[in-house]
Amino acid sequence: MKTDFKRSLDSYQARAGEFRVLDVPPLHYLMVDGHGDPNTAPAYADALAALYPVAYKLKFASKRSLERDYVVPPLEALWWASDMDAFTSARDKSRWDWTALLMVPDWIPRAMFDDAVEEVGAKDRPARLDEVRLEVLDEGTVVQTLHVGPYDAEAGTLAELHDRFIPGHGFRMTGRHHEIYLGDPRRVAPERLRTILRQPVERLPATG
Repeated sequence: MKTDFKRSLDSYQARAGEFRVLDVPPLHYLMVDGHGDPNTAPAYADALAALYPVAYKLKFASKRSLERDYVVPPLEALWWASDMDAFTSARDKSRWDWTALLMVPDWIPRAMFDDAVEEVGAKDRPARLDEVRLEVLDEGTVVQTLHVGPYDAEAGTLAELHDRFIPGHGFRMTGRHHEIYLGDPRRVAPERLRTILRQPVERLPATG
């Protein structure tokens, strides 16, 4: 059986127009950090060029050595800026910081990751391979929804999430804005792209 985490993990479930509060378990990710507009900054393309070969090496090693096969999960990213208005309103992508992510199963041992990086580097070594790391992301309680449409049309959904739903339900934002890309922009028309928008939160202390 091949595990498909998009189907088996509740944290990959979201609906357009619905803001859902859920607890996300700690998950293991391949990560690369960067800064700048993902559409024009070479650092972002270089990050993906390093992440994907390692992710597929791990998939095949897991199937071969552990007899556990799985579908490589979708690309994800954390986004933030020193002034979050640059992200939510002005959409000044040149000021964005980011961490590109690919989730890996928790059964993957550290030694298998180290071997995968070494194998990827043996031929046509990606420029940012040395920056790929394996870490646990523990977001805890989050609010998430599904955005359907172009990435640059997210502002309205984010305003509803940040300014109305979260404070209106007794939460405040913590952690970094998280996006999960369920569609491939190279193959899907912009108006049909599906992106999970996630924001970690914590409950405001009771007053009175």
